[in-house]
Amino acid sequence: MALISNESLERVKQAVDIVEVISAHTDLRRQGSRWVGLCPFHEERTPSFSVDAQEKLYHCFGCGVGGDTIKFVEEKEGLGFAEAVELLADRYGVELEREREDPRAEAKRQQRRRLGDLLDRTAAFYATYLWESEEAAKARSYLDERGLGEEVLRRFAVGYAPSAWDKVLLRGQRAGFKVEELRGVGLVQRGRGGGEYDRFRSRIMFPIRDRRGRTLGFGGRAMRSDQGAKYVNTAETEFFHKSHTLYGVDLAKGAIAKAGRAVVVEGYTDVLALHQAGIEEAIGVMGTAITDEQVAALSGMVDEVVLALDADAAGQEAMLRAQRVAAGRKMRLLVAAMPAGEDPAEMMAADGGPERFRALLDGAAELTAFQVGLVLERTDVASPAARDRALEELAPILASLGESVSRDELIRRVAERLDLEPAMVMGRVVAAQPLSGGSSGEVPRETASARPRSRAAELTSRERRERALLAMCIALPEQGREYLSRLSEAHLSPLGARAALWLREHPSDPASDLPREDGELAGLIAELVITANDEPASPEAMELNYLLLEQRRLEVEIAAAGEDDDYQRRAVLSRERAALVERIAHAERVSG
Repeated sequence: MALISNESLERVKQAVDIVEVISAHTDLRRQGSRWVGLCPFHEERTPSFSVDAQEKLYHCFGCGVGGDTIKFVEEKEGLGFAEAVELLADRYGVELEREREDPRAEAKRQQRRRLGDLLDRTAAFYATYLWESEEAAKARSYLDERGLGEEVLRRFAVGYAPSAWDKVLLRGQRAGFKVEELRGVGLVQRGRGGGEYDRFRSRIMFPIRDRRGRTLGFGGRAMRSDQGAKYVNTAETEFFHKSHTLYGVDLAKGAIAKAGRAVVVEGYTDVLALHQAGIEEAIGVMGTAITDEQVAALSGMVDEVVLALDADAAGQEAMLRAQRVAAGRKMRLLVAAMPAGEDPAEMMAADGGPERFRALLDGAAELTAFQVGLVLERTDVASPAARDRALEELAPILASLGESVSRDELIRRVAERLDLEPAMVMGRVVAAQPLSGGSSGEVPRETASARPRSRAAELTSRERRERALLAMCIALPEQGREYLSRLSEAHLSPLGARAALWLREHPSDPASDLPREDGELAGLIAELVITANDEPASPEAMELNYLLLEQRRLEVEIAAAGEDDDYQRRAVLSRERAALVERIAHAERVSG
């Protein structure tokens, strides 16, 4: 894909309102020149998240994340850089220009846009056909019997595919689309005799869209018993990958951000029924097997996910799979156990259904506790062999929790149910703990490197001083250039050294083009710029912080000389330190 021009990128950055964008995910209030609120990237009770509206930067002083508006949209919407820029450009009416366009790449981009338009047009056709055709009367009755009203059906663009074999095929061709294009997005398929026909016929159609509301594919529910599978989805295409997709995410994302949780259900009508009942943070996985990609998408949106899947064996397995996939991610998984034989849509249609479902959400249990309960419920405690098998199955589950109060409580529960000594259960749990510690599940590489820390690591005195000095280098750029030239890697932490290099290379506007390949550095630069605009700076304070860093450098070298038995060098360095201590005392008096 061609690069977005720097001029377009700057226009997007200037046009966006970072406070407006971030306010969709957390409440912000003005505090002096900044906006503050609870961090949307980690759980906290005291606000440590700061937004600089003028510089268009954010930083959390609790977990360390930070960046510009584009970075925020990337993280919270689960988008790549170009997609985040395009989303913001669409939202704020900025026309993007691309430079050095490869003709083949441009053709591919235009073709993708054309096929996206084809899918959107087809979704609109299906929706119109549902409400205006006599043929769809049975479908309208079915949806009404399910308790789904016209408002929610229109909001989700639910439609109906005609029974004719070639309705979509002919409409598409009349609109100028080739058969290959219609087949490429899964709207038609080739018959045994070589002809083409509509893939979806006589089915209620549920458009499946991405977060931006663009149609990717469809799910179709049969209206006759002789149609084969009750539900048929679009086949895998360049646009549609079922394992990557969450049904209803385009309409639920705002509610998810406000509620601080996502409610995951299985089917299309489950999602619609919950939205109709006001539970608009509901999304669907379109089947019971929640995937790695779906969990990854959720982890980029929210920290708490409530699984409300069917309570049959397949649904239970899906919930347990979610735990394995989420291992290592910053996500709290809960289970709202559905009554046997009842799905959310059926519950919503019954008297008092919404209240019952909300009660299930309020009483949702931690997924690990739910998993332990499943094992214990199916264990024949009268059989020593069955008890031993249960303990063998439960040990790695409990070990994945690490040392915690929750684990201790579950160990006591297991011991009581299996009539064992808690110490014996604990011993099996410890034995199941991986040598590296933590979860027994493998942490995906991208998660381990990209996800924010749940709490900020305690800064050392050197890190506090270096950050104070670097922020003042931004606030007082003339003096800052001098100190940046004097600072070496020996004065700074590894991250501080990278930040100093960045400031040397971007002296006039360090926040104009944050390093997207280094999220840790981008967060620190955002922090430094925000601090520079908010905290007082003076040449005297800069000198004091530099001298303190110089003192630490000398102390490290003195220690190294002692380890090498280089007593002559150690003596020279010690004299330098003594002189430096006097300078520090003077600087402290001057800086007040």
